[in-house]
Order: sequence, then C-alpha cells, then structure tokens
Amino acid sequence: MVGDGALGWHPDPVLLAVLVVVLLAVLGFAVLRPKGLPEATAAVPAALLVIGLGAISWSEAGAEVRSLGPTVGFLAAVLLLGYLCEAEGVFAWAGAWCAKAGRGNPQRLLVLVFGLASITTAVLSLDATVVLLTPVVFTTAARQQLPARPHVYACTHLANSASLLLPVSNLTNLLALRASGLSFTAFAAAMALPWVIAIVVEYVVFRRFFRADLAGRSTPAAAEPVRTPTVALVVLALTLVGFLVVEPVWAAAGGAVVLGIWALVRRAASARQLVEALNLPFVAFVLGLGIVVTALQVNGLRDGIAAIVPGGTSFPTLLLIAAIAAVLSNLVNNIPATLVLLPSVVAGSGSVGVLAVLIGVNLGPNLTYVGSLATLLWRRLLRERDAEPAIGDFLKLGALTVPLGIVASVAGLWASWQLVGG
Repeated sequence: MVGDGALGWHPDPVLLAVLVVVLLAVLGFAVLRPKGLPEATAAVPAALLVIGLGAISWSEAGAEVRSLGPTVGFLAAVLLLGYLCEAEGVFAWAGAWCAKAGRGNPQRLLVLVFGLASITTAVLSLDATVVLLTPVVFTTAARQQLPARPHVYACTHLANSASLLLPVSNLTNLLALRASGLSFTAFAAAMALPWVIAIVVEYVVFRRFFRADLAGRSTPAAAEPVRTPTVALVVLALTLVGFLVVEPVWAAAGGAVVLGIWALVRRAASARQLVEALNLPFVAFVLGLGIVVTALQVNGLRDGIAAIVPGGTSFPTLLLIAAIAAVLSNLVNNIPATLVLLPSVVAGSGSVGVLAVLIGVNLGPNLTYVGSLATLLWRRLLRERDAEPAIGDFLKLGALTVPLGIVASVAGLWASWQLVGG
C-alpha cells in the first residue's frame, strides 16, 4: 500500500498505475455500456478488486459507502420523482404549453425551452432534463415543423450549465454540499448569480451559433389540448419548499412517496416500474466508483492533486480551480473529478473553492461527450431517433460556451461570495 515517512506519503507507482487503469476501465464501461449493461457491472467488481489488492481496507470502503449513503439515497429519490412527473404528464404538458406559446416561432420556442430546461435541471436534476425533457422537446419541435437542433442542444447544455443553482440539481452538487459545510439556502444564494450568468452566456452563443436554424417561422396545425397535471405540479412545488426546511433527501423522498401512491392508485405506474425508476444499478455504480477513487486518493493521488490545486479565494485562484476542474472532468468524467478535487480544495480555499469546482465540473462537460454521463445519454437518445448530433457541431459549440461561461460564472461567484459568504 503506502508508507509514512518523514516527508509524508510515498505512493507505490505500480499500485497507483493499476488503480488508474481500473478507474479508466470503469469509466470506459460506463461510457460504452456494451450490450446495454448497467454501469455497476464494472464498478462493483472494480471496487472489490481494489479492496482485494489491498489498496483500501474493508473498513475504509465501508466508511466511504456510509459517507455517500445520504447522497445516493437522495439521487434515487429524485430519479423516482422525475419518473413520476413524466408518468403524470408533467413533461407532455410543458411541451404542449411551449408549442402553444411558441406559435411556430423558433426564436420564441428557444427562449421557452431555455426556461423550461433551466427550471427542470435546477429542481429535478440534470438527468430529468436529458432523459425526460429532451424527447419532449424533440417531438415538440418536429410537430411545430421547426429545426430541432438548437432546442435539443439546449437540453444537454442546460442540463450541465443550469445545474449550478441548487444542491439537488446535480450529483456533483450533492457531493460538494457535504464537503462545503454550507446550508441548502446558503448554497443557493451563492450560486444564484453564477447560474443566471451561465444561462445567459449559453443563450447569447446559441442565438449566434444557430442563427440559420432560428430564422423564419412555421404555421403548425393546432395541437390537441393536454390535461394539466395539477396534483404533480402541487407536489413538486411543495417538495421544492421542503428542500428549504428539511434535509433534501427527506423532501425528495416525501414528494416521491406521495406521487408514487397517487400513481399506483390511478394505475399510471406499477410497483415494478417504481422500483426500476430508482435506478439502483446506477446507485451501485456511484458507490463503487467512490471506493475506486478513494483508493486512488489514499495511494498517492491526493498528494498529487494537492500539489497542483492553488489555495486562496481571490478571483484568479477561483478561476484556476474551475479551469482545473473543467479539464479533469473532460479527462475522467465529472463525478470522479469532483471526488478527487474536493479534499484539496476544501483545505486550501474553503467553501467558495468548492463552489468554483462545481462551476468547472458542471460547465466543463459541455466541451466533450465524455465529461458527463448525462451528455452521453443525451447523445444515445438522439441516436435512437436517427438524429445523432454531429461531433464537429458539438465541439464547436462547447468551445464557444465553456471558456466564456466559466470565466463569467466564476466572476459572478466571486462577486456574490463577497455579499453572501465572504
């Protein structure tokens, strides 16, 4: 394993190299998902392997699982809540409303999609935006006889960029909240300005990048009215209020239980579908990945990261932290990037440094497909609809939005921290 000497930790280079290969194998499997197998198929055996190699003890692995327990529990509850909203017709209703309000104008529809995707991401997490909202937006644009490209691209970009606002918006946020020491409301207050800035930057670039697709308008036929999902909307509103007054996991679980019972009574979903919506294999993937990353940290990676991550809370320092986080997220995905960076950043920059990491790991994945599992899933959904995005367009759009968005959002974070946190 590792030795403790006068100068600190001395990593075993062979063991460290093996652990890096294991991590890359887990991430590669999650990206490719051969034969549609869940991500946990590789992550759980990998976690057992690193324990077997002696890279981490059973007690250390158990401590990591217990530490991640509330986070992944909340993740499962939010995934279920998002599925129940879909079953109750929330997304179909929202799509119909956008179609009616858009009136065949692609620019107006883009504004509506931006608003809807931003709110969905903030309240129900980026997974809901990618998995549940993207198909609705794709269908809505097609029925309006409008180019779908700018609107479906908005879904994936805002699934990442608009996930800055609340701790519940992204798994990376949940991981960071635990390390930051901030309350739910303090987190939201500090990230509100960066969130708005990130969305505005995305919109300005989108209007320019997709100007040809957004020109002209169509005259679509009148759509059939869609039932307003009153119960689901009320439960969602109460759940959001609950985030402010109780632990988020309990608010999400309460909303999921209420909507789950309502769906079972109305036979809008079966008990089996509700269990599947919890996505327990993905929960197992996160836990397994956490064990592998922890093994890397205790075997030398933590010291290596600490050597390159600056300390302090000045604007240049926060910008450098965010840039490192963005680069790392595109190399090894944003979840392990978050896990790897947090200990060093907390020690050197405190809570505001943690929030800078989030700007990097949440906006950074818009640069490449591998930065976020949600982006990969978005690509898969479009491929299934014979509308796979062109890699060149994705990379060009990312190159325009990510650097500008990170700089502007970090500036917003630094400014807001002087008011609410500094």
